[in-house]
Parts: sequence; C-alpha cells; structure tokens
Amino acid sequence: MLKTLQKNFRVRPLTAAVASIISLTAGSMAYAQDDAEEIVVTGIKASLQAAMDIKRDSAGVVDAISAEDMGKFPDTNLAESLQRITGVSISRSNGEGSQITVRGFGAENNMITLNGRSMPAASTFNGDGGGSRAFDFANIASEGVAGVEVYKTGKANITTGGIGATVNIKTAKPLDRDGFNGSVGVKAVMDSTNRVGDDVTPELAGLVSWANSDATFGVGLSVSHQERDSGTVGATVNDWNIRTWDSVNAPARMWNNANTKVNNAPKEGQLYARPNDLRYEFTDTQRTRDNAQLTLQFAPTEDFKGTVDYTFAENQIEEALGQTGNWMQTGARLQEVTFDSQTIATPIYARESYPDGIDEGFEQQWREQTNTLGSFGINLAYQVNDALELRLDGHNSEMHSRGTGPFGAGSIRMGLGAPTVVAREWWFGSEFPTYLNKYDDSKGGNAGYVKPGVNGKTDNLDVSSSMFNLRQADQKATVDQYRLDGTYKFDDKSQFDFGIESKEMESHSLNYAAENVALGNWNAGYPGEFGNLVQPFDIQGEFDDWTPKAGGYGFKANAADLYVAAQKIPRYANILPAKMKQTADNLVNEKTQAAYFQFKLGGDFGSMPFDILTGLRYETTDVESSSLASAYKTVWEDNNDVAIRVDSSKPASLAEAEASYDNLLPSLDFTLHISDDLIGRFSVGKTIARAGLGSLGVSASGFGAGGGSTYLGSVPVASASNPGLLPLESSNLDMSLEWYYDDTSYVSAGIFQKNVKNFIGSERVNRTLLNIRNSTNGPRVQAAAAALKAKGIAINDDTLFNQTVYTQFGKGSADWIAQFGNSDYTGTDAQNFFLANHAGWDIESNDTDPLTVFSTNTPNNGKEAKIYGAEFAVQHFFGETGFGVQANYTLVRGDVGFNNEGSFTQSQFALVGLSDTANLVAMYEKDGLQARIAYNWRGEYLNETNRGGSANPRYIEAYSQIDLNVSYAITDALTVSLEGLNVTGENSRSHGRNYAMMWDMYDLGARYQLGARYTF
Repeated sequence: MLKTLQKNFRVRPLTAAVASIISLTAGSMAYAQDDAEEIVVTGIKASLQAAMDIKRDSAGVVDAISAEDMGKFPDTNLAESLQRITGVSISRSNGEGSQITVRGFGAENNMITLNGRSMPAASTFNGDGGGSRAFDFANIASEGVAGVEVYKTGKANITTGGIGATVNIKTAKPLDRDGFNGSVGVKAVMDSTNRVGDDVTPELAGLVSWANSDATFGVGLSVSHQERDSGTVGATVNDWNIRTWDSVNAPARMWNNANTKVNNAPKEGQLYARPNDLRYEFTDTQRTRDNAQLTLQFAPTEDFKGTVDYTFAENQIEEALGQTGNWMQTGARLQEVTFDSQTIATPIYARESYPDGIDEGFEQQWREQTNTLGSFGINLAYQVNDALELRLDGHNSEMHSRGTGPFGAGSIRMGLGAPTVVAREWWFGSEFPTYLNKYDDSKGGNAGYVKPGVNGKTDNLDVSSSMFNLRQADQKATVDQYRLDGTYKFDDKSQFDFGIESKEMESHSLNYAAENVALGNWNAGYPGEFGNLVQPFDIQGEFDDWTPKAGGYGFKANAADLYVAAQKIPRYANILPAKMKQTADNLVNEKTQAAYFQFKLGGDFGSMPFDILTGLRYETTDVESSSLASAYKTVWEDNNDVAIRVDSSKPASLAEAEASYDNLLPSLDFTLHISDDLIGRFSVGKTIARAGLGSLGVSASGFGAGGGSTYLGSVPVASASNPGLLPLESSNLDMSLEWYYDDTSYVSAGIFQKNVKNFIGSERVNRTLLNIRNSTNGPRVQAAAAALKAKGIAINDDTLFNQTVYTQFGKGSADWIAQFGNSDYTGTDAQNFFLANHAGWDIESNDTDPLTVFSTNTPNNGKEAKIYGAEFAVQHFFGETGFGVQANYTLVRGDVGFNNEGSFTQSQFALVGLSDTANLVAMYEKDGLQARIAYNWRGEYLNETNRGGSANPRYIEAYSQIDLNVSYAITDALTVSLEGLNVTGENSRSHGRNYAMMWDMYDLGARYQLGARYTF
C-alpha cells in the first residue's frame, strides 16, 4: 500500500479570480456570494454590458459571457464563445471547439462546473481512453445557457481543481423571470466538408419558463436537438524514429543496407529521423446531440427558496474512416534516401523497391461512441435573519462514455491492402508530404490462391483483408458533492463566509480488444475476396488546398459490412467471429473533504474606496486505485511487424494502491477604486489541480513492440500509472488596471505569474512489466543471427525474422519442400516472401525468451516551473452609431521548454499549451440588425512531449479562423440569422522536432447555419 502525506502553508503569489458580487442564481449555491440583481439582456450590446459589469464588480479577475436574449447564446458551441475571453484558447475536434486552455493550462487543469457543481468527465472515442478529467464542451448545447463565468484563479469558497481557471456554466432559472416566457429556435446547418451525410441538418431548441404571480413557484424546461454531418481529409505520419547515424554495419542502425544510395548523409554521431509511413485519410462523421434541463423552484416565504433540477445531455458520434497508407520498410528494400541539412537530419526523399510486390494499405474503420450526462441536484437557501443566510446544495452526476457500435465495439478496424506495389517514392520536407507508387497487379496472392483477374490497374479485385481489430472502452465517472455554506453580513461592506464540502469522485474504466486477427495477413494474401463491398475512392481528389502526386489509389468500404462478409468466408471459420478479451479494468476513487472561511472588508484609502476579500481553504484527499491487468505475449509477424497481445491462456492480475494528501490554500484579493472609472486589482493565493485519472491508476498500458527486433536495437515502449501523484500546486500573483470610461466601453491590462510545483512530468524507466517475454531477442533469434553470419547473409529484420521462422517452422516441412526442395534458407526474395506470409508461422514468445525490457513512460511529480504573461483587452462602442469593437491579446511564457535536439530515449519535461492568443471582433447593432465578424488566432504551441517511440514533441502550428454572424429582428418576437464558421476554410497542421517532421494536417472547411428564433 502506498501512503503519501503532504502539508503546506506558504502564502505565494495568486490571482484570486473570484467574484463575491456575482450571484450564481438559486440553483447554484456552491459559491457563496453577495446578492446581485439579475440583469435581463437582449442584443449584443446589452450582453457585453452585462459581462462588463460582472468583470468590474468582481473581487479578483473574472470574465464572463451573458446570453444575448432568452435562448440565444453568442455561439452554438460554448468553447467557441469562451475563446474570445482574454487568456482563453481552445482546441478543436472535427473543426468544432472541444476543450479550453487558460493561461497555458490545458483541459485537465481547468475545472468545469454547472451551476457551481463539479461535473464528471469521460471520453472513450475510437474504443480507447477512459482516463480523462477533461470536460468536452461539445457535449453541451448553448441554447439553455444563461451565462458563463471564468474565474481565472480560485478563492476559498470555490471548489478546487482549476489552476488555469474555474469555468461556471449558468443555466436559466424560472423565478428569475416573471410569468410565462419562452423561446423556440430552428437552424439549418450546412457543413461544406460533408460528403456522405445530409447536406443540410437540423438544430432545434426550445426554452419555456413559468412563475406564478406571487413568484412562489416556477417551472423551467429547456430542450435541444442538434444533428451535424461533416467530413475531413488529411495526411498523417504514424511515428518518427530518431536515431544516431553510425556505421553501415552497426546492427542498431535503422537503415543498415550497404547498397543504399545516401545523399547528403548525416555525419557520424548526428541525430537523424525516419518516418514509419505516410497516410492519407478521410473521415465521415455524423453527430447527434440532445440536451434537456428541467428546473423546479419554490419560495413559500421571502426567507426560503428551494430549487430542484435535472440535467440530461447525450452526444452520439458515428464516424467512418478510411486510409491510403504506405509503410517505409527496412533492410535491402531501401534503394535511395536524401537527407536535408538540419540539425536532426530528416529525409526529404526516399525510394524503395519490392520485386515480389508489397501492399498499399487501405484500412477502413467504423467508430461509434455515446456520451451521456445525467445530473440531479437540489438546493435550499434560508435567510435565518437579516444578517445570516444558510445554503445547502447537493447533486449526483454521472457521465458515461462507451462504444455503441455493432458487435459491442466502439471501433471496428478492417485492414485492407493491395499487394501490387513494386516500387515506391516519398517526398518529405515541405508543408504537404507526398508519395508515388509503381504498380503491377500481377503480384500478390497466397500460394494456391487464384486472383480474380489481372487488368493492368489496381482495383477492388486486388484488395484483400489483412488484419482485423475490435476495440471497446467504457468509462463511467460519477460525482457526489454536498455543500453547506453560510454568510453573515456585518454591514453593507463587511461579511463573513464559511462552509464545508464533501465530494466523492469515482471513475471506472473497462477496455476490451480483439487485436490483429490475421485474415489475409500482413501480405494481404486474398485479393478480391470482398468484391464490390470495396469501392474505389479518389482520396487524392478530396484535397482542396494541397496537391498529392497523380496516379495513386484509394478505396472505401464499411468496416462492419466487411466483418460480416468475412465471417461467411470458410477459411476464417476457426477465427471468426473474433472474441474481444478484457485488456484493462481500472478503478479510481477520490474522496475530498473541505472547510473554508473568508472575510470581506471595505474601507477608504484617502479618497479611494477599497475592498478586501481574504480567506483560507483546507482540504484532505484520499485516493484508492485498483487495476485488473491481463497477461500479454509478444508476437513477431514479419520484418518490423511486432505486436504485444493479450494472452488468454494466463490469468489476469490485480494491483491496488492508496494515497492521501492535504492542502491549505490561502487567498487575498485587494481592489482599489482609484476613481469612479478606474480600478486597480492585486491578488495572491494558492490553487491546486489534480492529476488526470489515467495517471492515477496502477496499471501498465500503451504497449508498443518498437517496430522491429530488439536484437537490432528496437526499443519496446509502454506507459505506467502512478497512484501516488500529488496535485499541481500553484502560487499565483495577479495585478491589473481597468478603465471603464463609458457604460459599455473599457480598457484593461494585467500581468500574472504562476509558480507551480508538483508539475506532472514523466520519466522513461527501463523495466519489465507483467512478465511479458520478448520473442525478438531470445535463444531462437540469437541462433538465427549466428546462422546468418555463418552463411555471410546480411542481418536485418527481414533476414533475421525469416531465418528464425525457417528454423522453427520451415526446415523440413512439407510446404517448404514443395516450394524449395531440400535447400537451406539463403535469403532470396522468394524465400523471404514465402516465410513471411505463411499462415501460422509467427514467432510467439515462450518461457525460453527473456523478459521484455520496456522503455516505460511513467508520470511523476517534482517538476517546478513558472508561467507568466500579460493580458490586454479593449471594448468600445462608437456612441449611438451601432458600431462596436472588441479586441484582446494574451502573452504567455514559461521557463521550461522542449529541447528538440534532446534525447530520443528519455522523455523530457516541458510546459505544454503555452501560446499567445488574440481576438478581434467588429460588431454592428441597430434597428433590429445585428452583425458580428470575429477573428480568432492562436500561436504555435507544444501539445505533447512524449509522442511515439522516440520521445518526440508535437507542436500545433499557429491557427486563425474567421467567423461571421448576422441576424435581423423581423418583429420584436421573430429573428432570423445567418452564421458562418471558419468562412475562409483555414487548415490545421502539426509537426515534431522540426517542421519537416509532419505529424498530421487536415484540409478543413466552412460551416454555415441559417436560423430563426421566436420568443414569447
């Protein structure tokens, strides 16, 4: 059992982004605040004025967004509205805002609350995942949202968990309005990237609210239904292998072929790179999102108000993905390579030859996922007397993310290939890498299998299955949270807040898989077996902004249909239907108990009024983790095709761990009213953010065999969890100056600094895991290497694998004798092809093999870093002209960056998510016409520090987007609107240690929405 105890009490700089004057409405009593009069807003100007008033009247640094009218938030997607707040940037999924980064802290380190309550988070897309705390804003529609508040630091009465920010989503309450009110909206959505779904999809939303004449009872209901069909096309590289250039005879060299023509060869000892592959891929996505919230309020007396609410959100995602993939080989197949002259030499050209043919991959996937959120809450507020108010709030919330596709899977992957490629070229180094293949459709087909036909082109009669995969993930996250808060007012300027809180979070993740079920095998040995279920697809023609080489091929099919068809083929009767085996069962339970108090004081410093809000929060946290881990084996299937798979012949093992820690979190906000229009702020304090759920388990996962034999230097990799991780602890400082020079206009500037300890970095440790044995470097492989040396045959992964197979399976077998007589293995192309593609002749690990030593990426604490920056904002309306402008710029810097020339065997700690951001919004509102054009920009930033098998970084390149919104009020009740998102069709790209190492790039497009809204 692991036990950790931490106690700290040191006041360090903090921006206590708190808002003691912001009321969270009756159903949001998780924050103790001053009473505030509800502002009813309509239109852009009124909405911005309400947000400005929140910012001005708050203690600490707070930004906000308010609904422009009942049922009308500025953007359909909440994240896309939040990106216009100073210091907030977003990441996108499928062109839509998904998660937020605040002042350089990503989604895992921001707390998202709904009406002041912590919300659970879960994500298992693509049959993977199950360890996230990060809330995905794509799950929540904006129509029922009354406002969003961004607390950029915490204070004593705010639930902990957000170092970057705590973002509170406020929903409408019926007693906030008199009588009967309603809003009904409809939109027609056209996504320019759609290729298979409906060109126009619907969005429907309605919100009704009723309160009786005495305002003692009210009912509110909001519902929404949204459908979106879209597509993507892009290019990806699976991994970039980094090594040190050395002698051509060194077995650890990735390109150890003495006959290869090397142009501009790296210097001895210089780092160089080799890509695994280049893939063009396309996706077709259909998403259906349903949201609803029912709220009941009762206030039988002026001193008591109760609120009961239930929130439901469900997001269903279906996605078909197809690829055209071209793998780079090793050994004698490489004919020529040209390197650039960068510090890490990167190939800009490579050429390979395959006399017997090799496959071009056309994998097809079907992914299906459903995320369901259910939250039930109750809030009671009682005004005991003129001075004392008590509030009780509790909720039970659950987020369930799981694969909901056919066959009980979240991901169905049918590997396809056409073994007709006899030569291949790649061009890297530019923005868009390309390839060109030479084809011969007489190639391919297992021995004894008759191809349907040879016609001089690669078509569906040349396409075979290769490997089949099923994957499923299921994560259920729950939060039970209860708070008792009180406020005692001494006078208008002084009060005492206090409270206690109990919160229990539990996440249970299950993973299942049937991996690499060999159908046509890696050589795609049964061309034409699926007939017309496989259709040609011009993937090269799908790119609008880039130009692939002409003459390539692409295919498209439904992976689920192919699986059904494969089950009817007699040769697969013994292996299909595939049975998924459990690969992980992870449980994390986290219990937090907290108590706080805070004082609000007011006074005068000469002629300048000031406010002080200071408090202290104490929390204890207990974590229990357990993992049920399956047994695994290593299977060497060909050349660099090495897999680590579940071994169902051995039992699973259970591991458990516990950890505890506590935190003392002080805060101080000082607000000085220098004049009626000029406000200065100073805040210090301490906040925490807890480690991601996936890091708190006790399991190992992410096994990768290294892309070849360990005998020749490949390095198997894995990831391990650490249940003893302490939370990030940030001591923060904020100073700002705000000038409110008009009712709707202001200028603000501020600086911030966050000194963070316990940053969660990672370290690579060479260790054995789960007794997994290594079939690529045991006695059988060493004997094969000795035999090759004795014969004078060059040792590479081709010859080493095939000599091992020959010795174990081929020598003296009837199949070998039928093909080659009694001859020995001599490394000919025909022998290599036969041995590599013979069904059942794989090298599986056994008890004679050594334990696999994994370069294991393990999260750890102990890292310290400083993040600092500045924020500038202006909002101005030009008198009564109707014109207005918003602009902001945020600079974020850190003192720990990534060394691109650093080790490829050891992961680095570096600050991720740090980037400058800017927003510029021009507005017009007059005589019923509203128009807004917004420019959003985010600079390049480091997104990952340990991608793939060479501890590589991933940099997301700078991205900008222009959005448009125009609406016209035909009557006081009826408004029509037109929205355009990413109207210029900007694209996204990421790279590794240098620009030439492209990771992924996507050709994106615009989305348009035509709508009408009626209020009553």
